[in-house]
Amino acid sequence: MDNSHILLPSLLLSLLFFSSKSTAQLSQNYYANICPNVESIVRAVVAQKVQQSFAAAPGTLRLFFHDCFVRGCDASVLLVAANGDDESHSGADSTLSPDALDMINKAKVAVDSDPQCANKVSCADILAMAARDVVSLTGGPFYPVELGRLDGKTSTKAIVKHRLPGPGFNLDELNAVFAINGLAQIDMIALSGAHTIGVSHCDKFVRRIYHFKQPLQFNPPMNQSLLLQMRQVCPLNYSPSTVAMLDSVTPFKFDNAYYLNLQQGMGLLASDQILFADQRSRDTVDFFATNQTAFEEAFVAAVTKLGRVGVKTGGDGEIRRVCTRVN
Repeated sequence: MDNSHILLPSLLLSLLFFSSKSTAQLSQNYYANICPNVESIVRAVVAQKVQQSFAAAPGTLRLFFHDCFVRGCDASVLLVAANGDDESHSGADSTLSPDALDMINKAKVAVDSDPQCANKVSCADILAMAARDVVSLTGGPFYPVELGRLDGKTSTKAIVKHRLPGPGFNLDELNAVFAINGLAQIDMIALSGAHTIGVSHCDKFVRRIYHFKQPLQFNPPMNQSLLLQMRQVCPLNYSPSTVAMLDSVTPFKFDNAYYLNLQQGMGLLASDQILFADQRSRDTVDFFATNQTAFEEAFVAAVTKLGRVGVKTGGDGEIRRVCTRVN
């Protein structure tokens, strides 16, 4: 049985102190004497962009997650190659939010426009701060962000394959890909909660809503009302640009409704619903569904650990002058 549901808040918070050699340079006050206003500058840009386009909020969380899982948290996902051989042009990253990308680039410009900060703040750190800000601006917790990352110098399409979880993954597959990045099952379940403000394209779940041999049997099962609704949203001749909300109840609020939805069979992706369907993870889903504070604490712990993955140090990284290309 998964006993992670009995973790006390103090234990969840203790996960914040997970350490490794690659994260020794990170600290919450890294820019205190370098660029003391950096967090307020970034937050102002984020707040403006989210007000203009809500899509920037879930898009930024996805951008941060994809960046960290592929090469580590080094903003390599932001690099654009003239020949198209970069992460953003891979199949898994081809639907990254233009609004989120635009926001990070604008935040970089805003930070560098402060004479005290020019060319001193990495794009990787700006992305980490922006991810925190979209969480808090949409109703989630505000938490301290560890800073001090350098930007990576390479980005290729080929490396993305097999680095990211797929929409049809089962629990063992999810745990395996998260474990590679030092994240436990409870971290995976907590980070999945970010889908409370996310969207998905039809191609990621169309196989769940059209099963020709057994039309009303799914593994894991889907709520029938949601099923019929999604068939309206994504007909067989759906447009590749069509999206559906991953949380159909409170899609614009960062809360624990995602887990309540899973209890009702309303997980849009198979990789979401499996968290409740599999007995090994169901207890944690139930715990987060009944205790939003516990979910928020677990999310903060998990996203902090995520932010420590593959941090670049020394000659392995740089502080880019423009987020979309190396210096």
